[in-house]
Formats: sequence, C-alpha cells, structure tokens
Amino acid sequence: MTERQRLDDFERAVLPHMNAAYNLARWLTRNDADAQDVVQEACLRAFRYYGGFSGESPKAWLLTILRNTCFTWLAKNRPTDLTPLDDAVSESVALADEGGAQTPERAFLAADDRSRLDRLIAGLPAEFREVIVLREQEELSYREISEITAVPVGTVMSRLARARTRLREGWARQQSPKAGTPRAGVALRGSHGS
Repeated sequence: MTERQRLDDFERAVLPHMNAAYNLARWLTRNDADAQDVVQEACLRAFRYYGGFSGESPKAWLLTILRNTCFTWLAKNRPTDLTPLDDAVSESVALADEGGAQTPERAFLAADDRSRLDRLIAGLPAEFREVIVLREQEELSYREISEITAVPVGTVMSRLARARTRLREGWARQQSPKAGTPRAGVALRGSHGS
C-alpha cells in the first residue's frame, strides 16, 4: 500500500469522527484551544499507529486514542483536573421537549437551561464528564464506552449513575423557578439501556 493510499484510508476511517473527538476533548479539557491541540496530537498518534488498526469501529478506536492522549495531556498540564473520584458520592439531566408551541420565552428558558447544564457537566470530575459525553452526546453503548475508557462495563454504568446523580443534585441546587414560569425543555431521567 502506498503512503497516499494509507492516508486516504486513514481519512475515510477517521475524518467522519472528528467532531466526536473534538467534543470529548473539549469536555475533558474544558478549553477550546487545548481541545484542538489534544485532537491534533491524537490524530497524529492515530495516523502513526494506523497500520495496527483492525478496521472495526473506527469511532471507538479514535476516541480511545483521543481519551488516552487527553488524560496524558491533563496529567502533564493540569494534574488537579484528575483528582480521584469520591466513591461516597453517587440520573441524567436531559433536555427534553415538553410539547406545546415554542415561544420566545420558552426558547430563552431552554437556552438558559442548556447553559446551566453545560456548567454542571463541566464541573464534574473528568471520569464522569467523559462517560456522560460519550453516552449522552455521542450515543455510544456501554460496551463501546468500556472499550474506549478501558474499564469494565459495570464501572461505566456506575460512573454514569454517579455522574447523573451529581447532575441531578446540582440542578436541584441551582433551580429556583419563579412562580408561574414554566421550565422549558429540561427533564430528569434515569439511564437508558444499551
């Protein structure tokens, strides 16, 4: 295989998943520029080791490399972001359509809710942020998340449950609806199957 063919194969396998890679890196680093740097480094690593790629699940393969690259970067540049999880603290805040006509007020409240949810997710420990992002935003199965994070499926499920609990508790602490003001678009829900 020529270098050009290898590059073309790599691009076909990896480029469709760059948004997912950036999304995960952005949530883990909490910074756009850092996320871009981590994604670039992960892509270079992925290309370097592309010969060892089996061809199955390029998204999971790329996100595994991205995750490892990100945690290496965090350990070097921001070790305090990698504090161990508190096992004593242990489902999901999700935006949901409550039905009814969309009004400017509902649109404003939904945007405010999304902003609060983003802040709550950003405040989670990295291990919780990654499973929430991979499950709820990238819609990966527990098995795929397990492969990417190199932890057992049970650990993935536990981290998701604990992250969702923290999000729910944080949401409850922050929410102070005014009488008569409907909260647009936010629903609490449990985990959904994989």
